[in-house]
Amino acid sequence: MIKFSMKFCGGLLFGAVMTILTLPAAAETLIGQFGDWDAFQDGEGGEKVCYMASLPKSEKGDYSSRGQTYLTIVHRPGAQMTGVVRITAGYAYKQGGDVTVKIDDKTFPLYTHPDTPDAAWSREDATVRKAMIAGRTMVVKGTSGRGTVTTDTYSLSGVTAAYNAISKACGVK
Repeated sequence: MIKFSMKFCGGLLFGAVMTILTLPAAAETLIGQFGDWDAFQDGEGGEKVCYMASLPKSEKGDYSSRGQTYLTIVHRPGAQMTGVVRITAGYAYKQGGDVTVKIDDKTFPLYTHPDTPDAAWSREDATVRKAMIAGRTMVVKGTSGRGTVTTDTYSLSGVTAAYNAISKACGVK
């Protein structure tokens, strides 16, 4: 089982999450590990951010190299951001291409943005989170700018506990 660690999050994951949230780096704290998900908090007051993250259990695609792939759910109360779902592909997604997430038998479209070419976002964060909490597995399919189709499978074990932990840490109801 691959777990996020303070050392890992101090580097790639933490940097990616903080860059996308435009939050200055502060004292990150591991809230806990919940099944296949890790929960963190960082900052204080209006700059406080809490997030949960997981690595995929499997990554499939016809590629020779790929950067780090992970999924995060982020609360940033000072910016009125609650439960933002973000998937990082480890490559630049094809702009305008289809990225989907399938949770058990439900499929949700994701979107990409030129400012964050390696990330896919949900327009329906609350609906996706509810499906994650009720689900067992999550499969993300996307296409790179070079046309490579990838399929990443995430475990949803621990999602509820991790989400409750970040919500409590950031005072989100």
